[in-house]
Amino acid sequence: MASPATASAVGFRSERGPILIALMLSTGLIAIDATILATAVPSVVKDLGSFEQFPWLFSVYLLAQSVSVPIYSKLADTIGRKPVILIGVGLFLLGSILCGFAWSMPALIAFRAVQGLGAGAVAPMAMTIVGDVYTVAERAKVQGYIASVWAISSVVGPALGGVFSQFASWRWIFFVNVPLCLIAGAMLLRNYHERVERRRHRIDVAGAVLLTVGLTSVILALLEGGHAWPWASWQTVAAFGLGAAALVAFALVERRAAEPVLDLSLFGRRLISTTTLIGVGVGAVMIGITSYVPTYLEGSIRVVPLVAGVAVAALTLGWPLAASQAGRMYLRFGFRATVLIGATIVVVGSLGLIAIAPYPNPWSVAGVAFVMGFGLGWVAAPSLIAAQSSVGWHERGVVTGLNAFSRSAGSAVGVAVFGAIANAFLLDTPGGAQNPAAVVNATEAVFIGVAATAVLMLLATLAMPKVRVEHLEPTPAVEAAA
Repeated sequence: MASPATASAVGFRSERGPILIALMLSTGLIAIDATILATAVPSVVKDLGSFEQFPWLFSVYLLAQSVSVPIYSKLADTIGRKPVILIGVGLFLLGSILCGFAWSMPALIAFRAVQGLGAGAVAPMAMTIVGDVYTVAERAKVQGYIASVWAISSVVGPALGGVFSQFASWRWIFFVNVPLCLIAGAMLLRNYHERVERRRHRIDVAGAVLLTVGLTSVILALLEGGHAWPWASWQTVAAFGLGAAALVAFALVERRAAEPVLDLSLFGRRLISTTTLIGVGVGAVMIGITSYVPTYLEGSIRVVPLVAGVAVAALTLGWPLAASQAGRMYLRFGFRATVLIGATIVVVGSLGLIAIAPYPNPWSVAGVAFVMGFGLGWVAAPSLIAAQSSVGWHERGVVTGLNAFSRSAGSAVGVAVFGAIANAFLLDTPGGAQNPAAVVNATEAVFIGVAATAVLMLLATLAMPKVRVEHLEPTPAVEAAA
C-alpha cells in the first residue's frame, strides 16, 4: 500500500524542475517583500502621512508571518502541502492588491498583516515540499537554490523599491507581485501533485487559539519593547504576562489533544530540540549582522547606503554557496560534523567582526560577513535537512515549520537584545547616533553579543546527536513504493 501522502511527483523527475521553479518564485516573492519596502518608506509617508506609524509596516508583517507558521505546518501534515502553499500564495496576492490600493497608513498596516499571513505559509511549505520531493543527498543543493533566491532578493529588493518610488509609484512595489503570484500558483497547480490519506481529523481549535495569542503577545513585546513603548512600561509587562499565561495553557491543552497543533513530545527527541536551538541562533546572528552593519558603516564613516548594502549582501552570497556544497559534506562526514564546522566558522567570523569594529571599512566588513554567511550555510541547511529526514511525511511539515519559526523567534529576540545593547551605548554618549564614535562603540557591543550568540549556537551543535544519513528516512522514491 502506498505511503499516505508522499508527493506523486517524486516518481517523475522531469516534473521536479517546474516545481522547483515555482517554489523559488514563491520564495522570491517573500524574500523581496522583506526588503523592497524599506527604501520606499519616505514616499509612502509623503503620500499617506503618519510617520510615527510606519515601523508597524514591518512589525505587523513579521508578527503575522511568525505566529501563523506553526498553524500552517500542522495543516500541511493534515490536509497536504499543496492546498496550504496555494492558500499562502493566494493570501499574499490578496494582501499585495489591497496594499497597492491602501488609502491610509492604518489600512496599509492592516493589509501588510494579510501579506504576512500569506508569507507564513509560503516560506515553510517551500522547504517542506523540497523535503518531500528530493532525496536526502539532493536536498542541500536544492536548499542552496532556495537560499540563492534570498541572496539575490537582498540586493534586488532595495533597488526595485527605490526605482518604483522615484520613477513610478510606491504602489507598484505591491502590484508587481500580482503576475508573479499568478504564475507561481499556476505552476504549482499544474505540476505539483500529492496523495493524501483522507480521514476525519479533530481540529485542535483551543490549541491553535492559545498558541496564536501566546506567540503574538510575546513577539509583539519583543518587537515593540524599547521602541513603541519602554521596556519597563505596563504594555511590555502585560504583553509578556499574557503571552506566558497563554503558552502555559497551550502546553496543558496539547497534552490532552487528540491531534495537537504542536506535538510537544517532539522536543524530547534530541535531534529536534538541538536543531531548533540552532535555528534560534541562526536567526539571531543573521539579524545582528543585517540590522547593524549598514547603520555601523553609514553612521561611522558616512558611506552611502548602496555600499553598506553590498557589505551585507556578502553574507547572503556566502550562504547559498556553502549550502549548495553542504550535501557532499554531510554525506561523507555526517550532519553533526558539517554543522559543527559551519558553527565554528561563524564563531571565528564573529570574532573577526569584533576585531575590525574599531576600524570601520566596508570591504573588510564585507569579507568577514562573507565568511560568516558561508558558515551559516553549513549550519542552516544541514541542520534543517537532518531534522526533516528524521521524521516521516506526517511530521515533516511540523518539524520544518518548527525550524522556520525558531529562526523567526531568534530574529525577534535578537532585535530586542541587540537593540537594548546599542541604545545603552548611544543614550549614554553625547550626540548619540549622530556621534560616529558612539556608533562604533555601540556596534562593537552588538558584535560582542553576536559572538556570544554564535558560541551558544556552537554549544547546541555539540549536543546534536551523531546520526548517519543512511540511518534516516528512505528516499522519496522508496517511500512512495513502500
